[in-house]
Amino acid sequence: MSPRRLGSCPRRAIGFRISSDASMPDPLSGEPALLESAAGGSNPPTRRIPLAQPWIGDRERELVAEVLASDVLALGRFATQFEEAIAEVAGRRFGVACSSGTAALHMIVRALGIGRGDEVITTPFSFVASANCLLYEGARPTFVDIEEDSLGLDPDLVAAASGPATRAILPVHVFGRPCRIDEIAGQAETKGWALIEDACEALGSTVGDRRVGSYGDASAFAFYPNKQITTGEGGVVVTDDAELAGLFRSLRNQGRDEDGTWLRHVRLGYNYRLDELSAAVGIAQVERLAELRAGRDRVVAAYAAALGGCDWLKLPEPGPDQTVDWFVYVVRLDPAIDRARVMADLEAVGVPTRPYFSSLHLQPMFREMYGYEPGDFPVTERVAASTLALPFSAKLPDADVRYVADALISSAERQLRV
Repeated sequence: MSPRRLGSCPRRAIGFRISSDASMPDPLSGEPALLESAAGGSNPPTRRIPLAQPWIGDRERELVAEVLASDVLALGRFATQFEEAIAEVAGRRFGVACSSGTAALHMIVRALGIGRGDEVITTPFSFVASANCLLYEGARPTFVDIEEDSLGLDPDLVAAASGPATRAILPVHVFGRPCRIDEIAGQAETKGWALIEDACEALGSTVGDRRVGSYGDASAFAFYPNKQITTGEGGVVVTDDAELAGLFRSLRNQGRDEDGTWLRHVRLGYNYRLDELSAAVGIAQVERLAELRAGRDRVVAAYAAALGGCDWLKLPEPGPDQTVDWFVYVVRLDPAIDRARVMADLEAVGVPTRPYFSSLHLQPMFREMYGYEPGDFPVTERVAASTLALPFSAKLPDADVRYVADALISSAERQLRV
């Protein structure tokens, strides 16, 4: 994205344009800006594109109705069936369903005995849960900067960040794009560290013939409504270790013994169970996984066709020998583009966007706890300043993709003409 080439794009916005000689003030600069329709009208479009949207169909409703008719709303067969289905997708022996991806990560940390005085190498470019799950047990997240390409933690920086207190490494597959997990797994094995794989955003992605979530001592998946599949709220821990799987089942169920005796508690546990209604939705979504992925692939291709030649924009792409089932569609803007102004322009025409993610080490909590400052992780900070999540879901119509692309091109070109 060289500044000397900025302004080139394969096509001009055709849905509307932003003109500098109109009456609507720009929300940031105060300069006038008018959103004109293709027909030349002066009223901003009233269209509203959802940022994310689950795709719930007849099969989901059918299974939820079956749960309601059974009167078994918790601790039933649907949760068991769902966790088995996710284990199969991930290529693992065992799955343990729970209430969220955060709960899944926390149980892994707890089950592996990571606690006060321990350090875990992880990424500062992630959702906060991947660091919070360590703080819950008194361990310290040791951040390592990310790679510009994969957006995952950089394996080449791990050795320098490790020390005598390092007990584990927790990589994250960001937005569904696999990190360099093979190298990270090799480092963990050499050092004798536990490997906690945060695959919460990456269900269905692969590295070669291996599925994301199949690495390490245990891996976590999450099923919030904007994920590849959803249960509303929910998660699954997967592992090949039968003893760990049994411990996860106890931890999610108030520390009860394996036999489930209701008032017998053998360890500290949590109410991290997944209810039957949520599990029923998840089963239907797994059954439809190919359909849902095909929908997301279609939207990815539509964005690539609309935006692929813009030299002020970097689109998300798989790495070599990877397939990616994208969780969100995040583009990166050239530094010459004012992201906040783009976001305001798009919001004005009914296109919501989000900066995704913010640097964890610059969150107030982590700055206060550990004294982090701007510049500590420069790649993370540079990437975080450029990202923009566009509307994305398996059922987003191609016409809406074109509308979003037109809005983005119009806003960026307006800035670059100044």
